[in-house]
Amino acid sequence: MHACGLFLIMNLKTRIQDDMKAAMRAKHAERLGTIRMLLAAMKQKEIDERVELDDAAIVSIIDKMIKQRRDAITQFEVGNRSDLAAKEGAEIAVLEPYLPARLSGDALDGEIRATINEAGAKGPQDLGKVMGLLKSRLAGRADMAQASARAKALLSQP
Repeated sequence: MHACGLFLIMNLKTRIQDDMKAAMRAKHAERLGTIRMLLAAMKQKEIDERVELDDAAIVSIIDKMIKQRRDAITQFEVGNRSDLAAKEGAEIAVLEPYLPARLSGDALDGEIRATINEAGAKGPQDLGKVMGLLKSRLAGRADMAQASARAKALLSQP
């Protein structure tokens, strides 16, 4: 089978587990540590909620982990700890390839407009309803703070 076809069939959890094995064989300690941290977070969520995670739930975990690392980088840079900031940046580089392609600009606005129409939102007071739908629809595909700002702007237009 063609490698691309196999990738489409393989779910995200399997891909992450396979990448962990590859990192072990290649003796990439930093990459292995980050992937193990991700797998531990996934396992914890499965145990806490007694569910088998689907790709959307895994993307949500990865998105949260990346956001935490970006926040940590900001703090480390303020504290002049470029060594720790670099470590967090390296972890982000390992995690980002597991996210779907990011939406931006017109594509993001299109998704937001479609969601506004679907929700029947009439103005800024409906932002919560719109964001509730967008959160699951855009998980891992857009910065939610940016999406919220764009939704608010679109809802405020007459």
